[in-house]
Amino acid sequence: RAHSQILGAVQEGWSGRLDPDNTGFIGVETFASLVHSHELPLDPAKLEMLVALAQSNDEGQICYQELVDLISSKRSSSFKRAIANGQRALPRDVLLDETGLGFYKRFVRYVAYEILPCEMDRRWYFYQHRTCPPPIFMAAVTLTQIIVFLCYGARLNRWVLQTYHPEYMKSPLVYHPGHRARAWRFFTYMFMHVGLEQLGFNALLQLMIGVPLEMVHGILRISFLYLAGVLAGSLTVSITDMRAPLVGGSGGVYALCSAHLANVVMNWAGMRCPYKLLRMVLALVCMSSEVGRAVWLRFSPPLAASGPQPSFMAHLAGAIVGISMGLTILRSYEENLQDQCVWWVVLLSYATFLVFAVFWNIFAYDLLGTQIPPPP
Repeated sequence: RAHSQILGAVQEGWSGRLDPDNTGFIGVETFASLVHSHELPLDPAKLEMLVALAQSNDEGQICYQELVDLISSKRSSSFKRAIANGQRALPRDVLLDETGLGFYKRFVRYVAYEILPCEMDRRWYFYQHRTCPPPIFMAAVTLTQIIVFLCYGARLNRWVLQTYHPEYMKSPLVYHPGHRARAWRFFTYMFMHVGLEQLGFNALLQLMIGVPLEMVHGILRISFLYLAGVLAGSLTVSITDMRAPLVGGSGGVYALCSAHLANVVMNWAGMRCPYKLLRMVLALVCMSSEVGRAVWLRFSPPLAASGPQPSFMAHLAGAIVGISMGLTILRSYEENLQDQCVWWVVLLSYATFLVFAVFWNIFAYDLLGTQIPPPP
């Protein structure tokens, strides 16, 4: 409502006293007097960015479209470059100096410093953040995984190494090479887990990293990245480890984690999260340990099994998706992805992989004479 009030006042007065010469530009002082005279609310972050945009202009003015985009919360690459050029003259105050914040606003500030590398972006997110819609995707996925695990654990009376139970692989959710024609299994395997240890690891990362990412970048981008990692994981297993089944949400988890870690490394100086080096080392150790555990279970199963154990290749595929597609998404905060050439290159590469994987699954198993275990 506040945005519509300001936009209405700008559109009403632009051709009059705001821009009498029809130059398409307006001075900051003129706009500030308009806001003051109409008692219109304007976020502090937007006011700072307005000043920065004007300072990036030789005549200290801002054009009509930039003003509309700013009020409408739309930002492009050129917009952010103008902000960066003008930011040098801005006060260097940071969100950490804000006092009197409630619990939730402190949490929003914590998320801003965890995810975003630029102080201007952090202030923009802090003042623009709304509680609706909430970050429901990662929470819903995690809750579903826990419920499915509890159901199968109670049914099989096994909470660790569930895949060794003869009834486990009969689940319609598990990806099995003998059931490749059932396309939903390339996604639904993410709800099944080897045991409590894998579920706990994935759920912890989904909540600690996935939820803050979803809060900042939105449900559409983060859900797309997560599901892209899940699909890439199952398709990669079907190509590189053709006899193995697959369970666990590690493809999506590693897509999120690798994207976030790569973004932190590439913006190391700008990230203000505490103990970032220690946390980076711990994250890499934990992720590497999980991959090592998956490799061990795949090739040296501790118990007798009726067939191959779940593959570990989904972890690696998810990491590749995160470093390529995920990093592009995280580096494009509040920008239109469709306006970026690198996004289309990544998307085309991913689509090419999907087409290749589909044809591989249709023809390669018969042509190579692969002996896959009988489907349960």
